[in-house]
Amino acid sequence: MNQLDQLKQYTTIVADTGDFQSIEAYAPQDATTNPSLILKAVQKAEYRPLLEQAARDHRSHGVAHIIDQLLVSFGRRILDIIPGRVSTETDARLSFDTAGTIAKGRELIALYEAAGVSRERVLIKIASTWEGIRAAEVLEREGIRCNMTLLFSLPQAVACADAGAQLISPFVGRIYDWYKKQSGQEYMGADDPGVQSVQRIYNYYRKFGHDTEVMGASFRNTSQILELAGCDLLTISPELLQKLAQGEGAVKRKLSPESAAQSDLQRMELDEKAFRFLLNEDAMATEKLAEGIRQFCADAVKLEGLIAAL
Repeated sequence: MNQLDQLKQYTTIVADTGDFQSIEAYAPQDATTNPSLILKAVQKAEYRPLLEQAARDHRSHGVAHIIDQLLVSFGRRILDIIPGRVSTETDARLSFDTAGTIAKGRELIALYEAAGVSRERVLIKIASTWEGIRAAEVLEREGIRCNMTLLFSLPQAVACADAGAQLISPFVGRIYDWYKKQSGQEYMGADDPGVQSVQRIYNYYRKFGHDTEVMGASFRNTSQILELAGCDLLTISPELLQKLAQGEGAVKRKLSPESAAQSDLQRMELDEKAFRFLLNEDAMATEKLAEGIRQFCADAVKLEGLIAAL
C-alpha cells in the first residue's frame, strides 16, 4: 500500500488545487481553492472557457460579480468530482472588514444555492484576522460554514474555535519558510516549526473539546505531511499527492485524541485586546498573515485585470 493510501486511513485527504484533472486523479474527499490557485488555473487553455463564459454571461454586473461567478463555477465543477466539500475564498481585501466579509459570504452561498448546491457542501474561506473571525461567528450562526485561512498561531486557532468556526487551515509550509529564512537551517520531520504549530493546535482542540476541524495546509515536502498523520484533514498540492502515491514507506499515526489529552497545554482566554497583543508578540505570525493577505490581494487584482481585458 502506498503512502497516500496509508495516510487516508488516519486523515481526510483534501486536494489543494483548482485543476480538475488532478482532483480526479487522486480521489480526495474535499478540495480547496484560493485566488492564487484560480488565477493559475484560468491561465491554462483548458480552463480559459470558464473565465470567458463568466465574463460573457455577467458582463452587465461588473468585475466583482464576475469573479464571484467564476469562483462558484470552479466550485461546482469540483463538487461534480469529489464526494465532500469545496472551499471558496472571500476577497482578501475584506480581511479587516467584518460587515463586508459577512456580505460576501452570504453572496457566495446564495450563488451556490441558486445553482443547486447545498450550503453543507461549501466552506467559505476567510482570513484569520480578528475581523474575519467575527464575521465567521455570524456566518456560522446562519448555517454558513467557514474555513479560517492564513492561520499561523495558536491564538488565532483558539479565537476561531471560540467563534464556532467549522474548520481552520494552519499554514505549515509558510511557517517553515519563515523560520528557515531566519535561521538559515533546514528543518525535517518533528523538528519542523510548521509541523509543531499544527501539532500544538490539534492537541489544544482535542484536549479542551473544541469541535472545529484542523486541516494542515501549505506543505513544502512529504515529511511535513507524514508528521501530521492523524490530523483531521490535510490539504495537499497535486505534486505532493503524486509523491505520496509513489511513496512506499510505512506511515504511522502521529496525532490522536488520546495523545492530545496528555499534553501540558493550558486553556487560553482571549478577548480582542489579548488576541491582538499575542499575535503581535509572534513576529512570524504577524509577518506571514500580512504577507499572505497582500499576496492574495495582488492575485485578485490580476484576476480582475484578466476579466477587464475580456
